[in-house]
Amino acid sequence: MEKLDRLGWAAGLAIEAFGVRVGVRANHARALQYVWPLLPPGWKPARTPMVDYLYSLILGDGQPGERVRRYHLVYSGAARLARTFDLEEALRLFELDLHFYIAEAAPRHVFVHAGAVGWRGRALLLPGPRGSGKSRLVAALVRAGASYLSDRFAVLDRYGRVHPYPVPLELMCSESGKVERHSAEALGGRTARRPLPVGLIVFTGYRAGRRWRPRKLSAGEAGVELLRHVFSTAWAPKSVLETLGALVEHVRALKSARGEAEELAQTLLAILEEEQ
Repeated sequence: MEKLDRLGWAAGLAIEAFGVRVGVRANHARALQYVWPLLPPGWKPARTPMVDYLYSLILGDGQPGERVRRYHLVYSGAARLARTFDLEEALRLFELDLHFYIAEAAPRHVFVHAGAVGWRGRALLLPGPRGSGKSRLVAALVRAGASYLSDRFAVLDRYGRVHPYPVPLELMCSESGKVERHSAEALGGRTARRPLPVGLIVFTGYRAGRRWRPRKLSAGEAGVELLRHVFSTAWAPKSVLETLGALVEHVRALKSARGEAEELAQTLLAILEEEQ
């Protein structure tokens, strides 16, 4: 626990998200305009300057007319997170570290690295690591009519409900080869507004040319698979295991490699509908 002290800093803010208080300070007031869009969904101003963790942003832009080029620096606590001339890269590293810290430190929620969508009052959980094709599948499900919950974390409460965590979907553009960020609405879909109970868990990853041949997992198998994608059990291991245990005991879990996301989206929604 430390105090957000703005002495010597041009700007600072303290926020609270999912029970975690975080401070951000910067050497330029305009730095906050970059910070606002990167804050976690559902954040609110903290009531006190006392925070659990502190970030420091030092923009390298000098005074008008200066020829000296300075690095942009980002500090996560006392550790230097970024030292780069690329402001976009510095902000990206700040955003990821901030979200991951909250995922690890949240005292009353379990953060699972997963995509999640809603369909007719139930949530479909898609745990998977980065690079497994999870974002493409989530985007295909949103285009097929599912409501968007998250592409980064499935945030579970103790009742087994998934809370919306609608960070922009990050999809690789085939033309430019760059990652582009999209809202659900930009994809022709909609964002979920309330937590939903989990109706189906699917462990899958893209494999070119593979057919969807799902195997139903036992509660024990599903629990082990799910635990691999939980961000941290260090803060409250008992409550994490209880939440996951209750979930896999009552929710069907399937596992299979898959081919193209668009071919599977309607199938998954139909399976989820069967679970109603």
